Amino acid sequence: MHYVIAYDITSDRRRRKVLSALKDFGMPVQYSIVECHLDAKRIAILRERVLALIDPRRDRVHFYALCDTCFYRAARFGPEKDAPVF
Repeated sequence: MHYVIAYDITSDRRRRKVLSALKDFGMPVQYSIVECHLDAKRIAILRERVLALIDPRRDRVHFYALCDTCFYRAARFGPEKDAPVF
């Protein structure tokens, strides 16, 4: 299953930790957005890891699941390039 993960973290320190965790599972495609291809076990691990890093009263992380058909139908515009460096 493909996932698009978007996050809004209020603390720079927590944001860096969350991004580091997300990079272990996927590729950043824009600032605060990461794409991952994960099975059920790995998405559960990632969710637990992210939940342990954030302040749920202040931070938001959204996991959007996309089936293969939806993922490959998605329109992408602009040059293809390597993941941005944050």
